[in-house]
Amino acid sequence: MEREQIVFVGTSDLSGHFRGKSFPAADLSARLRRGVGLAPTNIFLSAFGNIQMTTFGTSGEVFLIPDASTRVFVPFDGSATEYFYLGDIVTLDGAPWDFCPRQVLRRALHRLEQDTGLRLLATFEQEFTYSGVAAHPPQPYELDGYRRQGLFGEALLAAMRQAGVIPDSFLCEYAPRQFEVTTAPAIGLRAADDAVITRELAQAVAFRFGHRVSLAPIPEPNGTGNGTHIHWSFRDRSDQPVLYDAQRQWQLSQLGNQFIAGIAHHMPALCALTAPSLASYYRLRPNRWAPTRADVAPLDRGAALRICPVTGDDPLQRARQFNIEYRVADATASPYLTLAILVQAGLDGVRHQRQIEPTAAPALPDSLGAALECLEASEAAVEWLGADLLAAYLQFKRAEIQGLDNLSETEICRRYAEVY
Repeated sequence: MEREQIVFVGTSDLSGHFRGKSFPAADLSARLRRGVGLAPTNIFLSAFGNIQMTTFGTSGEVFLIPDASTRVFVPFDGSATEYFYLGDIVTLDGAPWDFCPRQVLRRALHRLEQDTGLRLLATFEQEFTYSGVAAHPPQPYELDGYRRQGLFGEALLAAMRQAGVIPDSFLCEYAPRQFEVTTAPAIGLRAADDAVITRELAQAVAFRFGHRVSLAPIPEPNGTGNGTHIHWSFRDRSDQPVLYDAQRQWQLSQLGNQFIAGIAHHMPALCALTAPSLASYYRLRPNRWAPTRADVAPLDRGAALRICPVTGDDPLQRARQFNIEYRVADATASPYLTLAILVQAGLDGVRHQRQIEPTAAPALPDSLGAALECLEASEAAVEWLGADLLAAYLQFKRAEIQGLDNLSETEICRRYAEVY
């Protein structure tokens, strides 16, 4: 049987899904220039695949153009090659489209460099459940728990490395069938690209083994959540770290303090983009090793913003290790929108010279609806996202809430687990 290779180009959209279009590999050189046509309404495909609302209707045209630097080409024995690109959505005249998630992040990163001269260095820890492990009592962090997943982990790390994503760790997590994969930190946009590629390759490898990965926030209301924890720091124009200051409280530089204070100040609104599903808030409940307040603390895995440890006695190496972990995120969020909103909120803290207030940590929203109300009330969010995208996003997520109305929490968890 003859076969012709196909290439996919996509982006992580408003629902956090990787969506786009495919074309014959023979047309790649042309598609790298002009891309593939999309209806603007495609950005409003819901978490569950249907169009629940759209501000564009049936009109308009935009183009999704592959970014050549994101090429993923991973052959699998006896199966089609994973061959895809991440792309940017542009208007008919070639300008960046305001609704393009990668463009939203690019705009935030440009502002970071313009205001501070700094570049973001970040990575994502992604937790998931893998169906290819036989039912067994929980074995958190045990070698036997790792052993039971068979070849999946090795195949995933090999696929990531072949795709240009540097693996950092793979481990058996707390819950049954739960694992975590992390990648080496990357600069700017590439950090979010790596997160998207890793999610897709985890699904791809599981599929080749006849199983499935689920990155849904929580499998059932009283279960253990799958978080997406984001570690971040900065580098200056000389590639030197700037967050660490051994002489200050928590070894945190003044700029770092202000940046974190900005994120903490805006966190109730940020939740609408970083924890953007109904099931996200079943994870963010007390006694689940997940945040419930917009708090900052060193070495505390229950805090929303954890100041991570450093080791050794070399000051430069300690400074290069030093990073902050944002723990109020999961895989129903687009990595591009998540990083963009964190950067913008942090820059707000720098501009207003905010300071961390350990005793003034507000409670996080207890539902997606409450988080959307916080986002809508945020005057800063209009500037960060643009008025049109913000208004559309609020409608988009409220339609998601309405679409799940009258379902039990158990059924809601099941619905998300089917599609993430």
